[in-house]
Parts: sequence; structure tokens; C-alpha cells
Amino acid sequence: MSGPIAPARRAALEVLLELRRKPESHSDVLLRSRIETLSGLDKNLATTLVMGVLRWQLVLQQRIREALTKSKGHLADPVQVALELGALQLLLLDRIPAHAAIFESVELARQSGNTYAVGMVNAVLRKLAQAPRMLVDDPQNAFSAHPQWMVERWVAAYGRDAAGAICRYDQLPPPSTIRLIAPEAASALQEEGLQVEPGSFVTGARRVIAGEVTGSNVLARGLVRLQDEGSQLIAELAGRGSAILDCCAAPGGKTSILAERNPAAQITACDISPRRLQAMQSFLGRRQIHYRVLDATEMPFREQFDLVLCDAPCSGTGTMARNPEIRHRVTMDSFGRQHGRQVRLLGSAMRALRGDGRLIYSTCSLEAEENESVVAEALDREKGFRLLPWTEQIRSLEREGRLHAGTADRLFPNGSPDDFVRTLPGAYPGDGFFAACLTRV
Repeated sequence: MSGPIAPARRAALEVLLELRRKPESHSDVLLRSRIETLSGLDKNLATTLVMGVLRWQLVLQQRIREALTKSKGHLADPVQVALELGALQLLLLDRIPAHAAIFESVELARQSGNTYAVGMVNAVLRKLAQAPRMLVDDPQNAFSAHPQWMVERWVAAYGRDAAGAICRYDQLPPPSTIRLIAPEAASALQEEGLQVEPGSFVTGARRVIAGEVTGSNVLARGLVRLQDEGSQLIAELAGRGSAILDCCAAPGGKTSILAERNPAAQITACDISPRRLQAMQSFLGRRQIHYRVLDATEMPFREQFDLVLCDAPCSGTGTMARNPEIRHRVTMDSFGRQHGRQVRLLGSAMRALRGDGRLIYSTCSLEAEENESVVAEALDREKGFRLLPWTEQIRSLEREGRLHAGTADRLFPNGSPDDFVRTLPGAYPGDGFFAACLTRV
């Protein structure tokens, strides 16, 4: 006998199934499209379920395998997802009664047409309901929630402690971070009951520690913008120019900061996607920005700009707290495939730079193949360029009040090499970013 399924659980099943069918999709985009008609409570539950399964999927799958009395081979996708949703609620979520998690997971399997699996789903989840709950802050669980090869890379690159911090950070919802746009933003936040604290580096950044900024009046009025602090930091590091090129500009957060900091500059914003560029133009308006649809690896510009931002498309491994599906999508080969295009992109950006200009190459990747190796190869190919050290540039931004005092010391402790800026998730509460600054010799 069938029963009703909560809209949040049905939406979560649909989003997770769509991600299996189209691994290149983004969870946040799919979620927004599926939950826009739901109530506030159902939106929150659906988001918790989808993001929770994506963050903990590898561990949940292992627990499900252990609970099966005998191997079932490959399970139909709706059955597997129903089991993962049930396991998440039973092992990690506090406020959902076990009977509700089990009953509705069984119904998801039944109503997907997989009636043969109803008994198995019921039995497995009842067994998990009696098992010890998982600890979110258990370091081993955090490691196990990531592909082993990925953890091994981070341990080799950053050490076990830093790799552990990255993995633990990935397992929790990231903080809501905003940028103050208008002078009255701080008082408007307070009036609306939103509590914030300063960012780690950027003076215009705030982390929301109480209240919901999404749907707030202060956001709707354009007084603040949702933007990760790492993204804000990259745009602040870019600094000033009179003729500015943003090579891969969409969705436009960094371009907006460039326009804010350089109100008299002429800015050219490029993107390969007409749809994304149009959405960006609707978001930013025309201001002093000229929009160009083009492939940034083949830009027609030659020594035209005194400031170039090349924020390259990448694997996004520094953003897995907010995009947990990335860990299931990327492979060891992904970084090499990205590398070649990134080198071509950076080379094209270098050729657009004037003799007295600065070029910022950045990614939200933690991987050397997309960062240092790209810069090294581009410098080898395009003669007449060098790296510009960061410390003095950052101290200048501190003196301007754009960055908090001591930012350079936090980014380069004990006089460590300052050729590259790197923020690691877990070491600070935000996405992981990489940045290099190039100039002509």
C-alpha cells in the first residue's frame, strides 16, 4: 500500500537522479529549479538532503553495502538514491524520526516503479536505524567522504593536518558570506536582525552568523551581494587600471568589484557563453563595461590593457563545501585536460597586457596542474614576462583599507615564498583560491 511522500524528499530524489544522469550539472542550479515552489521548510529540508547525500555519499554507500545481507549487484538508480537518502537521515540528521525516514524512503523506491526492492530497502534501513550514528566531526569520516586518490594528493601537497582540515571543511555547509555594497548596508543588516562578523582578509566582506540573508530586504535592495570571500579577495588583489580586461567574466562578481574600484576605467568583460554573459549584463548593467562573447584562448587583443584578470575555468576542487558533487565528477585525468586549455588561456591574456600592466591568473582549484604548472608553462612559452611578488602589493592594499591589517603576514607566515597567493578551505572559512601576478619584464 502506497503512502504520501513529502515534497522535499521527492524533490531531493529528483535532483540526485538528475545529477547521476548529467554529472556535469551543478547541484545548486538543479536545486533552485526544483524547489522554487516549495514552502520555506521544504526548501531547507530538500537542500539539506541533497547536499548531505553528495557530501557523505561515499561513506553512506559503504554503510549500505555493509547492511546488505548479500550482494545485490547494481541497484537501479532510484533504489540506490532512496537508500542513500534514508541512510543520511538515520545516521547523520538529528530531527527526523526514524520511522519517517524509513517509510518515505521505501515509498520513493516503490513509487519509482521498483517494487521488487521495497523489502530490501526496508530491511537495510531498519538495520541502519539500529547502528551507531556517524560523527560529523570524526576526521576519519571526513577523509572517507572524499575519493582516496584525492586525499592522498592533498596530503602530499599540503601535509596531513591541512588535508584533514580541507576534508572536514568540505563536509559542512559553508558560511554565507556577503559583500557590503552601499554605505547604509551595515545599519540595514542590523535593522533586519542579521548578525555578521568581519571577513578574514577583505574589509568589505562579512560572514553571516545569525539570520537568513537569502530573501532578505537588504539583499533585494542591492545593499549587499552574496559572494565568497576568496572570490572577493581575488578581485581586490587585481587592484586598479584604466583599461581592464576580465577574460572569463561570468557570473560577474569579480567584474563588479573591478568596476566598483575603478569607476573611470573602461572594462571589457568576455565570456564564451552568450547566455551567461547576458545574465551577467542583466546583473551588472552597462556602466563602463563592454561585453564580448568570445573564446578567451583566442582573444584578438594585443597589448591593449594595463590590468588583466584571468580567472580560469577549473576543476573547482577548492569549492567542494558548496559544490560537493565535484568530488564525484573529477578524476585524476581531469586536471591534465584542464591544464592545456588553461595554458592557452593564460597565454592569450598575457599577449593582451600592455608593457606597464599587471595580469592576475587565478583559479578555485587546489591542484598544482591547474595553478603553478600552468603559470610555469605559460612563462616558458611567452617570453618577456616575470612573476611579481605579492607581499608589497598586499601591504599596499592594507594601507588603502581594502584588506585587513596583517593579511600579508597571514597569507605568507614567517616570510614564506610570496610568488603565489593560496587560501585553503579549513585554514580559513571560505573557498580555496590560487592567484599569481605577472608583468612584462
